[in-house]
Amino acid sequence: MPRFALNVTLAFVELPLSARIPAASEAGVERVEMLFPYALRVDDLRAQLEGTGTRMVLINTPADDWAAGGRGAAAIPGETARFRADFARSLDYAAALDVPVLHVMAGLAAGQDAADTFIENLDWATATAARLAPGLTLTIEPINPDDMPGYFLIDFDQAAAILDRLGRPNLALQFDAYHAHRITGDVMAAWARHGHRAAHVQVAAAEGRHEPLPGGAIDYPAFFARLDADGYAGIVSGEYVPADDTVAGLRWMQDA
Repeated sequence: MPRFALNVTLAFVELPLSARIPAASEAGVERVEMLFPYALRVDDLRAQLEGTGTRMVLINTPADDWAAGGRGAAAIPGETARFRADFARSLDYAAALDVPVLHVMAGLAAGQDAADTFIENLDWATATAARLAPGLTLTIEPINPDDMPGYFLIDFDQAAAILDRLGRPNLALQFDAYHAHRITGDVMAAWARHGHRAAHVQVAAAEGRHEPLPGGAIDYPAFFARLDADGYAGIVSGEYVPADDTVAGLRWMQDA
């Protein structure tokens, strides 16, 4: 059975972000991910994690301009200085919170200059992380272009080519089954082709990006069984918008 986590950026939205780790713990969730923890003091977050016994399993590199349409900076030509400053900030949070996985947001970009910039920044970031945070794994994630128009990384083969070119042991694929369905139409085939590169998995229903329940277009019982059969040892995180009450929706973890 996979080890499950919950994305508290999308869950418990009726609460301020600062109250969501305790709420998740109260609901029986042992592991959480938070896309952008940077609006909160790292000492406060650490105290919440330690006080509840909850593990933070993933954060993203910053996207402080998210509300204005920004989606990170790693692939944006001319933004290397910004990316490096953001990356240093994320390393500080990852170290303080004992986070094992850091998702590097590529940003809105296209073309060969963007590809070269992404490679150069990932090359620098993996070397920096190996030196300063040797237990940390960096990930890159293909995101479907309907949900995030203009995002640089939109295809699993594209991500695989980047990973294989760099060949860094601390750089891996972030496999989001919802995005895999939207991009390829066949989650199981995408996993068969690329799952061996994955260090973190995220799940949501194809329908409405809600809880990953049985009976939808993505066969989650079969997918979870495949992860077990393949010996996947990472986290499977629910990165979804609750259809209704967050706590009631957590039954998928127990029923999986």
